[in-house]
Amino acid sequence: MELPGLAFALWMFICLYAPVDGYPSGKVREACTSMVPCHGSSPQLSPEHTITVNGTEFKPGDNIEVHLFGPDFEGFFIQARDAEHLDSPAVGSFVLVDRRLSQLLTCGRTKNSAVSHTSKAKKKYVKVYWIAPGDAPKRVQFLATVVKKYKTFWVKIPGPIVSQPNVLSPTAPLHATSEAISASHPISYLSKPFNASGCGSMKFCVRNPSNCDPESASCFFLSFQQEKSSVFIEMSGPSEGYLAFALSHDQWMGGDDAYLCVNENHHVHVSAAYLKGRSPPVLDSENALEDVSWRLVDGVLQCSFRRSIRLPTCKGRFNLDSSYYIFLADGEASEGGQIYKHRRQPLITNGIYNVTGLPQDIGGSRSPRLIKAHGALMFVAWITTVSIGVIVARFFKPVWSHSFLFGKEMWFQVHRMLMLTTVVLTSISFVLPFIYRGGWSKQAGFHPYLGCTVMALTIFQPLMAGFRPSHHAPRRQLFNWFHWSTGTTARILAVVTMFLGMDLPALDLPDPWDTYTMIGFVAWHVGTDLLLEIHSYCLVRKVEVIEDDRVQILQSLTSAEAEGRLFKQIVLTIYVCGNAVFLIAFLAAINQI
Repeated sequence: MELPGLAFALWMFICLYAPVDGYPSGKVREACTSMVPCHGSSPQLSPEHTITVNGTEFKPGDNIEVHLFGPDFEGFFIQARDAEHLDSPAVGSFVLVDRRLSQLLTCGRTKNSAVSHTSKAKKKYVKVYWIAPGDAPKRVQFLATVVKKYKTFWVKIPGPIVSQPNVLSPTAPLHATSEAISASHPISYLSKPFNASGCGSMKFCVRNPSNCDPESASCFFLSFQQEKSSVFIEMSGPSEGYLAFALSHDQWMGGDDAYLCVNENHHVHVSAAYLKGRSPPVLDSENALEDVSWRLVDGVLQCSFRRSIRLPTCKGRFNLDSSYYIFLADGEASEGGQIYKHRRQPLITNGIYNVTGLPQDIGGSRSPRLIKAHGALMFVAWITTVSIGVIVARFFKPVWSHSFLFGKEMWFQVHRMLMLTTVVLTSISFVLPFIYRGGWSKQAGFHPYLGCTVMALTIFQPLMAGFRPSHHAPRRQLFNWFHWSTGTTARILAVVTMFLGMDLPALDLPDPWDTYTMIGFVAWHVGTDLLLEIHSYCLVRKVEVIEDDRVQILQSLTSAEAEGRLFKQIVLTIYVCGNAVFLIAFLAAINQI
């Protein structure tokens, strides 16, 4: 009996009689080994699609461009395998170019070792990068399964073969072996991610978020480990552009000793630099870094290197046995390695540290304390004191009209106390960014302009209230209209200003959480206001009596409102508790950045 024919018959039996599942989402891990989609039909024989690469040779850490193209197709599945053993597990890992068309899959124990489609939308061309692992076989071949329609597909379309020249053994060391380049410090590829073992005991670590795992895709990690007269440095974080850290004498950019790991066309270039003001970093022409290694997998960039504690001959390099503020930044870079200004505030340690001193495991903040205080005070003022003060003045006059506090009606005293508190909090908060910036910020968009407008209205409102006419004065209605319109304008502008401020680099709250939470607060306030308005209207309707085609008010509006005292007090209690929840959420978010 011919074994290949028997195997094909067995495969056909499984596909025809087992449950038939398509993979429109591209999550085809079940096909990792066979690369065969069980679509209930046999594969086509003559492929219409082509796989190409941009090179024929590779070494560990290299990035190979892989292209798949041809007539319209719905699905695909790409792997790299040992060319001598095509039934062996997938080799290496991939990096995506367009996340809308492709996604990474993990086949076996190798993370991101396959690429597939994200939807059944028609496509003609797919581009990805394959990263050669440290233990790659001598010859690697790319394979692809392509689905044109549900029952029209090709399996294991053979692609180009790339090879490693001068491979001594599968376990050869990753460091460059050429003696000709030994003077420029060989570069190697990291075969596995960093870990946090030894942080606080053997090495000095900076992590954001605090205590995060550098193997995580959301962890920014920086470590320093002294080894005799040198320091071994590791840096890691989610970035497809660049990562950088700097040692500074203060918490401002300029005059700093910086180190950059830049993704240059899927190769990472590690270099030292000098920061001069807010200008682009000036790269050091002298190579003071040794034992350079890097890794770029699934959007996480990692690099490590060693430098001497003291470099007296290198201008701009700080001695590592002194104390400094530590900056950690990330941003975008062009394919040629040109870096762009970071879009968000760098992580800055809260104090100065000696990285060669006592090992510590610390965090930092991406928002200066003065800016945090600015945001916190504005949230307290415009989420709690103003909102509650407005509700009290609008709906609680009849409820607390017969209650007095310090010789005045209680509703008025509560309203005035809350509004004066708002003025004080807003005034303090208003000056904090100017103290931090030392003047006007030209990079904050409309936020400072709107903030100044809100501050002016906040000051004008109590000044206008000081000239309030008596209840029966002819100008009282005019005053009431101006008082209401000024306050309402200030509240609307304050909410808009907070919306804009939440996404500024100096106070970059989690997105889109901040937007949804602020929208939730606005809806909460408007909903409560409408509920109390409807309740007040219903009370008035209750006391209307139709007599001789005329509406006679049997009770005054004041007494009618008083009938809903219990309801309003319950609503106010719930409203205050809800505001407290929103405020705590915002303050907790500010504390974590």
